[in-house]
Amino acid sequence: MSNTRRQFLKKSTAAGTALSLPLFWRKAQGARQEANDRKTVASVGVGGSRGRYNRGGSIAMQASELGQTIAVCDVDQPHNEEFNAKFDNQLYTFTDYRDMLEKTSPDIVTIGTPDHWHVPIAIAAMRAGADVYCEKPLTLTIEEGQRVSRIAKETGCVFQVGTQQRSEYDQKFLRAIAMVREGYIGDNVTAHIAIGGAPEGGPFEATAPPEGLDWNMWLGPAPEALYMEQRRKMFRWFFEYSGGKMTDWGAHHIDIAHWALGNENTGAIKIKGSGKFPSSVPENFDFNRWFEGEVSLPNAFNTAMNFNIGLDFANGTRMTVNNEYVSEDGKTREGNGILFEGSEGRFFVNRGKMVGKPVEQLTEADHQKLNDVVADLYGGEPTRHMQNFFDSIESRTDPVSDVHTHHRTMTSCHMCNIALMLGRELEFDPDTEEFIGDDQANALKTRPSRPGFSA
Repeated sequence: MSNTRRQFLKKSTAAGTALSLPLFWRKAQGARQEANDRKTVASVGVGGSRGRYNRGGSIAMQASELGQTIAVCDVDQPHNEEFNAKFDNQLYTFTDYRDMLEKTSPDIVTIGTPDHWHVPIAIAAMRAGADVYCEKPLTLTIEEGQRVSRIAKETGCVFQVGTQQRSEYDQKFLRAIAMVREGYIGDNVTAHIAIGGAPEGGPFEATAPPEGLDWNMWLGPAPEALYMEQRRKMFRWFFEYSGGKMTDWGAHHIDIAHWALGNENTGAIKIKGSGKFPSSVPENFDFNRWFEGEVSLPNAFNTAMNFNIGLDFANGTRMTVNNEYVSEDGKTREGNGILFEGSEGRFFVNRGKMVGKPVEQLTEADHQKLNDVVADLYGGEPTRHMQNFFDSIESRTDPVSDVHTHHRTMTSCHMCNIALMLGRELEFDPDTEEFIGDDQANALKTRPSRPGFSA
C-alpha cells in the first residue's frame, strides 16, 4: 500500500493535480524532474531555536540538504511554524506523526523527539515503508531495542541512529577503535568511560501548558503527568522519558567502547556498581512498582546523579562507566571521554582530543595502516553521518550506526540503570537477552505504555 501511495504522490506531483502540493514542488519541467529524483523527507520533532532541545531540527535540516523535505511534525505548533518558515511555509505541517505518515507517505523520516517517543514513531515509519534516521538514544528499555531491531529486519528499511561519533569529530573515535582492535595497547583492554553526572532538582510546580503545545501528545506512551517546564525541556533527568546521563552520553561513549572491544554484536555477562539518586528518590525505592503505577515519586529529577559501574564481557574485556573517571593512583581524572587501557599502554579520547604515549609514538606507517583500518571498519571512506545514511539508502545496506549494534549499546546503558535501581550485581545472558535468575531485573526490561500510544 505504501508503494502505491508513493507512486500516486509522485505522479500527482508531476501533474500538479488536486493534492495541492507545496509551491516548490510545482516548478518548471527540468527542476521538477530533478526534485522528483530526490528522496522525500518528513521530520518528526524539530525543536525550536528558542527551545532547550533542538537537535531534531539540526538533523532535519541536514536531511533537507540531501533530500526533498515535504512535511514537518511537532507537538508544539510554534516549532512547526518556525521550521516551516525555513522552507517558505511550503511544508505540510502536523502535530500527529500518524497523520503525517498516512497523508504524505515519505521515503525518509527523521526523528528528533524526546527519547520515549523514538521507538513508537520509528516502528510506525518503517511499517509505512520509510527509511529512518533517529536521534540517540534510540530506546527507553531493552525490550524496545529488541522490538525495533526485529521490525527493521522484517521490513528491510535502512535505519541510521544519530551516534555521530561513528562518523565525525575528525575520525578521532574511529582511529581509537582501530588502535585498540589492531593491538596498539596490547591485550586485556579495559575501557574506562566518563559521561558526567545528572543534577538534583525539584519538586517543580505544575503550570498550564504553553499555547500551541499538545501536552497529552508530548507525553504519549509515558505516564500521565501535569505540565511543568522541567519535564519538557529537561526530560533527560526523568526516567519516564529518558535514562539520565547513562543513556545520554552513555549512548555515545559506551557505543564506541563496545565497538573497540569487539562487543558490538553482543552484551555484558556481569554488571556491578553503585551510585546515588537525587533526594527525591527514597533509599531502597521500588522502581518495579513505580513503573507499574503502584507508587509515586515527587515531580522532581529522578535519574542517577553519580555512579561507578563495571561491566564484564564473555571475550574477557571490561568496561567501567563513571560520572567521573579517577585512576587508582588519583593522578588521572576525566569528566567526559574514554580511557582505553591495555597490557602495553593506554590513551584517552573524547571529542576534543586523542592523547597518550601510544598516540604520540605512531609513525607515518602506523598512520597509513590506521587509515586503512578505519576505511575497513566504516565500509569505505568516512563521510558525514547523514551522508552515510543517504548512501546506505541507495545501496540498501546497513549504515555505520545500524539499529542492531545500537540496540546492544543501549542494552548496556539500560543494564547500568537497572543495576543502580536494584542495588545489586546482575548476570545477563546476551544470547537470550535475559537476566539470569532475576525476575525483578527482567521486569525492568520493559515498561507499560499508556493506551493508544504503544508501537
